[in-house]
Amino acid sequence: MTDTVGEFETDYQRVQRSEEFQALRRRFRNFVFPMTALFLVWYFVYVLLANYAHDFMSTKVWGNITVGLLFGLGQFVSTFAITMIYARWANNRQDAVAERLRRHIEEGTVDGGEVA
Repeated sequence: MTDTVGEFETDYQRVQRSEEFQALRRRFRNFVFPMTALFLVWYFVYVLLANYAHDFMSTKVWGNITVGLLFGLGQFVSTFAITMIYARWANNRQDAVAERLRRHIEEGTVDGGEVA
């Protein structure tokens, strides 16, 4: 199959142009970009507080446990939480669509057309 310029169009290029693939990609980006931004803000707030708010970060909460230690442990907790949230989201929203798209690719049909 040829594209508008007359060059050969690969199966991947045809799939990449399909509405199903574009919707899958759009949903992925709409989830991942905000989640990444949120985590980066949380991380930089932690780093900035550790660097510039020594008194606040060294405030004892209980025994030798400080606010800084809790925030540091919170980094690990938030990483695992984001991973679990993403896995659940992908299982519910992306995997079925990706599987259907894979099946169309293997069968040679995308958006009702034959994949050359």
